[in-house]
Amino acid sequence: MIKIASFLQFFLLSVTLCSSFFVHSANKLDGVRIWAAPESTRVVFDLNKAPDFSYFTLTGPYRLVVDLKGTSTSVNLSKLANNSKLVKRVRISKPPSKGTLRLVIDLTKPVKSNLFSLPPTAPYGNRLVVDLDDSGSKKVVQTSQPKAKLRDVVVAIDAGHGGDDPGSIGPSGIYEKKVVLEIAKKVEAKINATPGMRAVMTRTGDYFVNLNKRSEIARTSKADLLVSIHADAFTSPQPRGASVWVLSMRRANSEIGRWLEHKEKHSELLGGAGEIIQNTDNEQYLAMTLLDMSMDRSMAISHNIADDVLSNLGRVTKLHKHKPESASFAVLKSPDIPSILVETGFISNHKEERLLSQREHQNNIAKAVHKGVLKYFEANPPVNSLMASKGSFKHNVRKGESLSVIAHKYQVSIASIKRANGLKSNTLRIGQKLVIPRA
Repeated sequence: MIKIASFLQFFLLSVTLCSSFFVHSANKLDGVRIWAAPESTRVVFDLNKAPDFSYFTLTGPYRLVVDLKGTSTSVNLSKLANNSKLVKRVRISKPPSKGTLRLVIDLTKPVKSNLFSLPPTAPYGNRLVVDLDDSGSKKVVQTSQPKAKLRDVVVAIDAGHGGDDPGSIGPSGIYEKKVVLEIAKKVEAKINATPGMRAVMTRTGDYFVNLNKRSEIARTSKADLLVSIHADAFTSPQPRGASVWVLSMRRANSEIGRWLEHKEKHSELLGGAGEIIQNTDNEQYLAMTLLDMSMDRSMAISHNIADDVLSNLGRVTKLHKHKPESASFAVLKSPDIPSILVETGFISNHKEERLLSQREHQNNIAKAVHKGVLKYFEANPPVNSLMASKGSFKHNVRKGESLSVIAHKYQVSIASIKRANGLKSNTLRIGQKLVIPRA
């Protein structure tokens, strides 16, 4: 009996130790991804279970140390792709205790850090997200240059999704985030090539920008309009065609609209931020009571621009709906900036997925968006803008022409041409496009 009791004690002790070992090594680090933005970097640790983590910072040199309890890994961090200006490298260090995986993020400078875990959201599993922010370290430098009397019309171009959030994925595996960035950059180029207009991008590379941050970028840039570029998707491959969306203070009344609203919230989960403006009665009441006049004006302008953009899109691609649709998208909710969301086609449709990946079709879509935006602002130029001073013509500078010759030709003053074009000298170059103000 004594031998049996001893054997049982030994067996129970062995089970306890084995259980303890498996508990400590139950989690596994499957991969690490680095997404670099101009003023921030996101490091994502992919795990097969929810992480139990702690962290601290060190100086001389600057480091962020992350401890993952009960975690192991076979990932080779020396081959990690990294284009961040804030992160030198990610490495494994000596653990403080058995069963803990210690990860060290070597930094180039002191930065603000924010760490949080995320539950599985297709196509990703459990994640530990590390956000590193350097935006607070930059100081605004005041210049002594006087402000120009006439300004550009500023258009904020927002390429949807990015970074950890791929957006919709086409049948052949094409990511929405890639397609829309390519189209957005083409729209940007056409806006910047238009005298009296200037484009601002909410993202210029493959990284995620919080939906509310996109409106903040537009506001900081004093944008007259925000255009968000997306590629549609649905649960079945049949739907086709481009569409333009404006803000609705209520839920979308179409099945596809409700699908897109859900997809936007899904994007926030993938991106890792929980600051999306929720579509609640309180939020609607606040917007309608405190910001009623501003919102009504922005929504009216948005509808007009949406009509113009949709009309031009119909000339280059199939339309899903011939009138602007409305839904409650966070990126459209800025009360002081007219905003539209352009769905360039259904990436879930085989034929449109192929079209959306073609440079010529992307360029045609970009042209249509640009023409629609330009048409509105030519008819409704903001006060004190260069476009408000425009006549019905432009002038391309030819060989031998000077400001005095051009001013005499159109019966306007040299000073008015310089002011309309923001010129600081009388020097011109051949091929330069000049806006000729009204006489």
